[in-house]
Amino acid sequence: QVQLVESRGGLVQAGGSLRLSCTTSGNRFDISYMAWYRQTPGIQRESVAGITDDGTVDYLDSVKGRFAISRDNVKNTVYLQMNNLKPEDTGVYYCYIVHLGTTYWGHGTQVTVSS
Repeated sequence: QVQLVESRGGLVQAGGSLRLSCTTSGNRFDISYMAWYRQTPGIQRESVAGITDDGTVDYLDSVKGRFAISRDNVKNTVYLQMNNLKPEDTGVYYCYIVHLGTTYWGHGTQVTVSS
């Protein structure tokens, strides 16, 4: 059974940085896509950043230049480095993977950016 374990988010001041990680278990390979989504009250869950198994990345326009997604295929872990955080980055961040055609979600971790 595939499980996703996210690191704890936290409270950070505007302009600060935070790094999230998500490690998968129950599978050893064939994770074609890994991503981070964000849920903000009143806003549909949106994709913040994604990375394919060949390293191709995509970002939400509002985080380009501030966030960086990366993955370690040996550890089955995806990271999200968030720099120059803004109050509008506040939300619950969810890890998301595609493994053998099936999607899996983490439980979410709260990130709060104070102004």
